[in-house]
Amino acid sequence: MPTPRTEHRAKIAEARNVLGEVISRARYADEPTVLVNRGKEAAVIVSHPFYEQALRDRAVIEALEQRAEEPATDAKPEMKRDARVIREALAGATRDMTAALNIAES
Repeated sequence: MPTPRTEHRAKIAEARNVLGEVISRARYADEPTVLVNRGKEAAVIVSHPFYEQALRDRAVIEALEQRAEEPATDAKPEMKRDARVIREALAGATRDMTAALNIAES
């Protein structure tokens, strides 16, 4: 299990005053900073490699979701089976991540 990521929180106005420090934490320590505006999370400053990985991960998830769509009724049985397996795997991963995030927040 990966170690929990250190995450910082800062109001946007406060982060602006120490922007160099916020960027250095993201870049060199791989520690994101959540920017808060009027009590609500507005954005996150992360390292560029983290951002690039997030884009790749999102593209993979979108491709899997597309493959998981219900095939046409006249589709080959293996296509239907593959789509069902992918749907089940995505649902299981979503449940696992939701549970992990709920544990981390408590």
